[in-house]
Amino acid sequence: MSLARPGENFFTSTLKDALGWARKFSIFQYPFVTACCGMEYMSTATSHYDVDRFGAGFPRFSPRQSDVLFVVGTISHKMAPVLKTVFDQMCEPKWVVAFGVCTCTGGFYDNYATVMGIDIIIPVDIYIPGCPPRPENVIDGLMKLQEKIQKGEQATTLYDPRTKIGRPEDIQKTCDDQLIKHIGSLS
Repeated sequence: MSLARPGENFFTSTLKDALGWARKFSIFQYPFVTACCGMEYMSTATSHYDVDRFGAGFPRFSPRQSDVLFVVGTISHKMAPVLKTVFDQMCEPKWVVAFGVCTCTGGFYDNYATVMGIDIIIPVDIYIPGCPPRPENVIDGLMKLQEKIQKGEQATTLYDPRTKIGRPEDIQKTCDDQLIKHIGSLS
């Protein structure tokens, strides 16, 4: 018995493609909101923009139940180890979205207390720049994230257990070195 007859439509796929499609439309996000960008982040959930149509409308407030970390707002050196811990508690596969210019590059803060981009702490998959980014930009970033999820792409991790690089102690040292460098440039 033949499964497909000539002239009839028939569906074939791989398990990887099916899992990518399912993950693409079931984004469980963990919002790590620290500053003013939080208002724009919240506005994307309103009926006018409706991120629920992308499968991302229900945020989780436990890192163990989420697969996308939205880092929204300014991250200070004191908060960096906490962010790394939250990231480490998330299950694989996981993705990170840097939301706002302060998260992406440190923004207009050029001081000793602010991390100049979270990509020195955790790997970032999607950058959404803006001060604050418009909801349309957030939706565009979400669609780009869905493309990465569909393909199964992830940013590379910074922590390699063989070399012991990327441990929380190393992150604290990186933040301290950045602080010393900035204080030295002031004098």
